[in-house]
Amino acid sequence: MAKPEFHIFICGQHRPEGHPRGSCGAKGADALYDAFAQVIIQNNLTTKVALTRTGCIGPCQAGANVLVYPGSQMYSWVEPEDAQPLIKHVLEGQIFADKLTPAELW
Repeated sequence: MAKPEFHIFICGQHRPEGHPRGSCGAKGADALYDAFAQVIIQNNLTTKVALTRTGCIGPCQAGANVLVYPGSQMYSWVEPEDAQPLIKHVLEGQIFADKLTPAELW
């Protein structure tokens, strides 16, 4: 496997329904992961972008959450339709401001 230039972590934490913190799993994390995987494959980015499903990465109330390196940028309330523009911004070295996690949450 080639060393990727970017690493995208998608919170896939699942907690029981009614858990006080909630979870990204309950907020569509599985569909979000699939959407990112499809964008990466369709754009032939498999050697440039690594995609990893993780456990909890922070602001559960703002899920589904995505963390991007390098740059340590967290994105929240991310939906499957955000995968394409978010990856485009990452590749261009830009912040995807529409979904950037507010500083008070992370």
